[in-house]
Amino acid sequence: MMENIIITVKELVKKYGELEAVKGISFEVREGEIFGLLGPNGAGKSTTLEIMETLRPKTSGKVFIAGYDLDTQPREIKKIIGVQLQSSGFYPGLNLLQLIELFSGLYNEPVHARELLRMVNLEDKARAKVKELSGGQKQRFSIATTLINKPKIIFLDEPTTGLDPQARRSLWELIKEIRQKGTTVIITTHYMDEAEYLCDRVAIMDEGKIIALDTPDKLIDDLLAQGFERPRVVKKANLEDVFIHLTGHALREE
Repeated sequence: MMENIIITVKELVKKYGELEAVKGISFEVREGEIFGLLGPNGAGKSTTLEIMETLRPKTSGKVFIAGYDLDTQPREIKKIIGVQLQSSGFYPGLNLLQLIELFSGLYNEPVHARELLRMVNLEDKARAKVKELSGGQKQRFSIATTLINKPKIIFLDEPTTGLDPQARRSLWELIKEIRQKGTTVIITTHYMDEAEYLCDRVAIMDEGKIIALDTPDKLIDDLLAQGFERPRVVKKANLEDVFIHLTGHALREE
């Protein structure tokens, strides 16, 4: 793992009136890693993500993205990050090619639209509109749009929520491919198996604080060292593995 630090968060606080949603958290993200922000609903992870994305103002603290200060250089930060949009954020009258070309113009960044669609296995849907896509296809297209400006960092907020097992696993492999090309990935998820498979390190948040930060393996080993035992024998496969084995890895999309 490369040790170059690409994101630094120091004593970050976010208040909504009397409610303190993020309570002075600090962490660093290394260049080229997949870093997970985990926590129950209301833990503050999405708020933290939106602050780093320049989408939500912070109350106090410091954030540096690739050396740029969030307070004084937000425009520079926006140029080097990719933010996952929800399907409702796309113009409904445009097809996928037209949407990519639109975003390319907005970023003033030339892009080969069909090549980008091929990367996310959507080239055959180039003339389709977003509303005509399946759930997994919408998520893959959403991730494709984060790559248009050739970002150093992409932010993915619960990218596999609501997807079937094949679509979920397909998206996992896409995220790994993106990281292999040198992009740093920040992801939030409620799925612990997803975090364990994808993330090099995770920060677990609860009630606005980071309560643990390490590699998934180290966090698991630390729990076992405390004498933790599952109430049943842990098998080398789970029900999702059975499902995938029986029904195949192929995506089934209309």
